[in-house]
Amino acid sequence: MLLRKTYGIDLGSSSIKVYSFLRNKTYIEKNMIASRGRRIIAVGNEAYDMSEKAPADIVVNSPMAFGMIANLELQEITLYSMMKKIDRFLGIGSDMYFSVPLDMTAIEKRAYYHVVNGNWLRQNRVYMVEAPVADAIAMGLDLEKDQGSMLVNIGAQSTQFSIITGGKIIIAKKIPVGGYQMNEAICGEIRKRYNLQIGTRTAQRLKLAMGRLNDQRKDARKVVGIDSVSGLPREEVISGYVVNAGIMDCVNQIASEMKTFLERTPPQIAYHIAREGIHLTGGSTRLPYIDNYLASYTGFSFKLSDLYETSSVNGLEKIIHNRELSRWAQPVKQRKL
Repeated sequence: MLLRKTYGIDLGSSSIKVYSFLRNKTYIEKNMIASRGRRIIAVGNEAYDMSEKAPADIVVNSPMAFGMIANLELQEITLYSMMKKIDRFLGIGSDMYFSVPLDMTAIEKRAYYHVVNGNWLRQNRVYMVEAPVADAIAMGLDLEKDQGSMLVNIGAQSTQFSIITGGKIIIAKKIPVGGYQMNEAICGEIRKRYNLQIGTRTAQRLKLAMGRLNDQRKDARKVVGIDSVSGLPREEVISGYVVNAGIMDCVNQIASEMKTFLERTPPQIAYHIAREGIHLTGGSTRLPYIDNYLASYTGFSFKLSDLYETSSVNGLEKIIHNRELSRWAQPVKQRKL
């Protein structure tokens, strides 16, 4: 038992987060893979560096889609590649704690099981922790005594709303809007206003540099793109107003869904949420002033976590270290699926 290695794993649409108990350290790498047919060209950060630059015969994408495993084989290769960088000798069998979405089907659970019990990784014990529970533990919430807490996780491709009370998730909803959709909206807005095509990575940099929502200060950045008419490279100065216009539709959609979600909440629980504030986390909450904007839209106060995309894996770390929290991790065996 002492020789078994223990890991906490959060498979995200944008990046993989792995906590190693043995090294007591969290590792983050892009969840991307570049392939030409059946041949793997690059994995992780190397594959991400190739995105939007690779030739037509090389496909660069993520094995995850909207927080779920979309390609089991590629996800297994991506995780195995990252695990080899953490521990050169993986050994036979480890304890793997996964942060997983809510309301998974048996087939979706089987996918997580096979990621670490397939061709590359073998004889591993799998434990699953619901992502909102991992987020709540990371934020220091007492789940047993909680009279009503709301968590919002704005990720790369989806946003999850959850309400926890009495140690149970009573209401939850996921919508397919996240940071990637914001990047696409910025690309669309710039294409419409400037007849200029830019990549999503450029849009992401503009989003973090100039996307300010409440703070409408004058700002501009020079970018290089492809002219939609001539097809030639062209420089253009992009204003912060245009970037905010692209982001606003996605953020307003999240805020509108959140307001509808709160209207479904029982009054006594909504009262406790109003007193405590809504807990906000996820990689896309790095957008400046997003908590203030959502607060002005919904009328509720927000507590922005400084863990961002590492919130779930931080919760897994606490579960691995604290035996009292281990009850939130459900063991999964192949024969029960």
